[in-house]
Amino acid sequence: MRRTKTLAVIMVAGLLLTACGSNSTPSHNSTTTNSTPDDINAPRKKGGTVTISNEQGQTWTCQFNPFNPANYLESVGFVYEPLVFVDLLNNQAETPMLASSYQWSADKKSIVFTIRDGVTWSDGQPFSADDVAFTFNLLKQYPAMDLYSLWTGAGLQSVTASGNKVTMNFSQAAQPYFFNFANQVGIIPKHIWSTGDAAAHPDTWTDTNPVGTGPFMVSPCSANNIQYVANPHYWQAGKPYIQKVEYPAYLDNGPANLDLANNKAQWGSQFIPGIKQFYLAKSANNHTWSPPVTNVAIFPNLDPSHAATSKLAVRQAIASAIDRSKVALIGEGGQQPAANQTGIVTPTFSKYYDASAVSSAGYAKPNTAKATQLMASAGYSKSNPLKLSIITITGYTDWAASLAVIKQELAPIGIDLTITPLAQQTFDDKLFNGDFDLAYYGEPGGPTPYYELRQILYSKNSAPIGKQASFNYERYLNPDVDKLFDQYAAADDATQVSLMKQIGAAMLRDVPIIPVTESVDWFQYNTTDIGGWPTEDNPYAQPSAFSVPDTGQVLTHLYSKSAQ
Repeated sequence: MRRTKTLAVIMVAGLLLTACGSNSTPSHNSTTTNSTPDDINAPRKKGGTVTISNEQGQTWTCQFNPFNPANYLESVGFVYEPLVFVDLLNNQAETPMLASSYQWSADKKSIVFTIRDGVTWSDGQPFSADDVAFTFNLLKQYPAMDLYSLWTGAGLQSVTASGNKVTMNFSQAAQPYFFNFANQVGIIPKHIWSTGDAAAHPDTWTDTNPVGTGPFMVSPCSANNIQYVANPHYWQAGKPYIQKVEYPAYLDNGPANLDLANNKAQWGSQFIPGIKQFYLAKSANNHTWSPPVTNVAIFPNLDPSHAATSKLAVRQAIASAIDRSKVALIGEGGQQPAANQTGIVTPTFSKYYDASAVSSAGYAKPNTAKATQLMASAGYSKSNPLKLSIITITGYTDWAASLAVIKQELAPIGIDLTITPLAQQTFDDKLFNGDFDLAYYGEPGGPTPYYELRQILYSKNSAPIGKQASFNYERYLNPDVDKLFDQYAAADDATQVSLMKQIGAAMLRDVPIIPVTESVDWFQYNTTDIGGWPTEDNPYAQPSAFSVPDTGQVLTHLYSKSAQ
């Protein structure tokens, strides 16, 4: 599955993955074909099954801890819910969830949530403000669970409950973090997580039978399939309409794509080569809409223990040598656009993008001669190549094709690249703990570039080699860049744009990661029986099955046309 939130998703969040720093409406430029409007007046009856086709590269672990980056995508949205849903594709439109309303203080350093009445957990126990306060205070006790660095980076000082109110106090203006703490943190039940193994080790607890407030429950899970069934205690009256979700474990895109093309699965979230002939032409009910939201990038290990990738000249050479347009055309079949070295996704976030800075830095187009000179300055050449390995996720056929192009482009400048496909869990372990030379990966994002780039670059998101980082897996540590992120919260719109351009300049100067393509929110959907899908005309949520917590929004909109 593709980690794009939205963390979130990032952060996502998403993902990642997003919130309150800008009032602009992101462009909806995307891969869009065969789109049809949903009949908003169609009757909604309970019934039907939706099958998700989203290749993971491994079988399921059947763990649903919403604070474990390796499996929170299968829990948040499906089972666990946030306080407020923020739609990054629709001008940051908000939908009250477990909080029915909220009020900021004048200086944006304090926020009071009114917690929704009448909500119960899937085991029938009542939900309350105490559950919310417990959730956030647990993140303080166990920093590894604080995926968005709320206590260490966002300045969260206290979270208290009184009656049906929850008050959060911050040391600084915190409105930009709203997307993270209100939208991306799944609220957990105190009565479950305060006892037994959950209480002893909440950061590593597997949570195999998750109890949430969300529309679905896990029943059952096996290595080959997660079956979600409708939560009979769900607080949204009459919802969910769909009564069952099947989530098979696919080890490769091929079988997953066949199931989509033949309507054995209705909800796809992956790359389909030759999508027009292979998928869209198979049925008038097959559709796709994939808006660009974040980046797919090469993450070099910047720790000094990795002598080559921590060397700036080597990273500059890689960034100079890669023909991003060629990778996008061949590797992604033209379904994802080329990225740029600032990491600012265009046209979605064009106002933050400084094209002249990219040109001045020499990254506007590939430059093999410059890359060769940089490698020579680092002591390498075609006759004396630098041997590097890059980890990726097995079964991601588009990433494999993209890396094949990258390998060819790096060979002439003196880099002998070994591509190492890994099962998702193994990949995650190596990525999070810094056990790699290079990694091919994409972070979740948010409603402005701030969210994705803060995850990638903010020092407090990282960790020493051998320790699990929440984000910033490349181990980029730059106090000056941290200060730019810290200033963002209290800044006005124009200043936020300026700060993001300065952060983009740091991406050009330090090359902490190398964006290759702009990651779209992969989405294919079949309308033979299932209605209610998000579309470009009605972008009520990010449409992919790996967007957190957007999956919950999609699942509560979907319905079976044949349900009786």
